Amino acid sequence: MSGVARRVVSLAVVATTAMTALAMSSGLAAADPCPDIEVVYARGTGSPPGVGWIGQAFIDSLRPKVGDRSVGVYAVNYPATMEFRESIGAGVRDARTRVEYMAANCPDTRLVLGGTSQGAGVITLITASMAPTRGFVTEPISPELGRHVAAVVVFGNPSRGRGLAGQPLPAISPEFGDRTIDMCAGGDPVCSNGADVFAHFSYVNNGMVEEAARYVAGKL
Repeated sequence: MSGVARRVVSLAVVATTAMTALAMSSGLAAADPCPDIEVVYARGTGSPPGVGWIGQAFIDSLRPKVGDRSVGVYAVNYPATMEFRESIGAGVRDARTRVEYMAANCPDTRLVLGGTSQGAGVITLITASMAPTRGFVTEPISPELGRHVAAVVVFGNPSRGRGLAGQPLPAISPEFGDRTIDMCAGGDPVCSNGADVFAHFSYVNNGMVEEAARYVAGKL
């Protein structure tokens, strides 16, 4: 990651930590072991354990759009630190393990894979088959597991930004592209060549969370 991108993420850590402090418990798995729908969500860099504030806003927006179906939540268990290679690797392993578990134990549950910022990178690496650069290697879940995934949603995805894939996730994910939405706010320096740090935190207010929830609901 370039020095510019690292400074951007440093600012993101400070702001995200403050905004997610009230959502620390929001990403706990639902009590129902086999809900109709489960959102497997990876938070952004520096967010406390859980799904993060953008993840929670997405889940809150999705719930009323799926009728009386139950929606469980699994927060990807990973460090979400600025030690990106180790942190993302841990996230990839945990997210894959959760998909495998749900496919084996709750085969009728429809899965939604999602992530914000670094968490979006985690989700990219388990759904993309065209490898980004900088030493990050994709580890896509198998087509057999993939049939349990109804939709994929990412916000502020660094994999489409500076020096990585440079393309939205649907373009590098033949398996999931037709059920994937990759949201990048105008000017967001993490997922584009923009320079507006605040754009990285704009996804709730700019309507993209709502748009993504509508898209995902249409796939369920």
